Amino acid sequence: MKIVTAEHIKSVTKLGDCPKNDRLEVAFIGRSNVGKSSLINLLLDRKKLAKTSSTPGKTQTINFYLINNTWYMVDLPGYGWARVSKKKKLAWSEFVRDYLLNRKNLHCLFILLDGRHEPQSIDLQFLTWTIEQKIPIALVFTKADKLSRNQIIQSIERYKKTLLKDWAFLPEIFITSIKDLRGKDDIIRYLGSIYPV
Repeated sequence: MKIVTAEHIKSVTKLGDCPKNDRLEVAFIGRSNVGKSSLINLLLDRKKLAKTSSTPGKTQTINFYLINNTWYMVDLPGYGWARVSKKKKLAWSEFVRDYLLNRKNLHCLFILLDGRHEPQSIDLQFLTWTIEQKIPIALVFTKADKLSRNQIIQSIERYKKTLLKDWAFLPEIFITSIKDLRGKDDIIRYLGSIYPV
């Protein structure tokens, strides 16, 4: 699949304001500062379409990007240690939860994980919740350029071992790096299997 056009359509803070759900979509989520918006820009070959920042928690809305005039790529607010008030964190979690549970045209949720760290409890809790809710997911390990090949393999194996204690199977797994473009083609090919246009 070739991404020809990518256009920001809408940013919302509640489910009722989302675009009409007549197009398939994929969404991206992860702990704050995992590199989510940067990965979206890489996949779309756009430097500043999804807003990035060194300050965790920059994404505070659900952002819809129309791809090839056919389907949506969705940038969800990160979770974790973003420096925002508890009230705002609660608001984020509520509208993201509403989106994930009720957006019937969501085909896949890409969950980003920082490959440099041991499995974090907040990530594992979120992963378990998505499985319990039967939300289709794929795992994306980020910042692979900061690790050796052996370290990346070890990191993924740690996650696999932890997840298979409770899961019967593992979802699709991708290894990515913004700096050396690693994983970009793999994810694009995967998206092409979903959206042939």
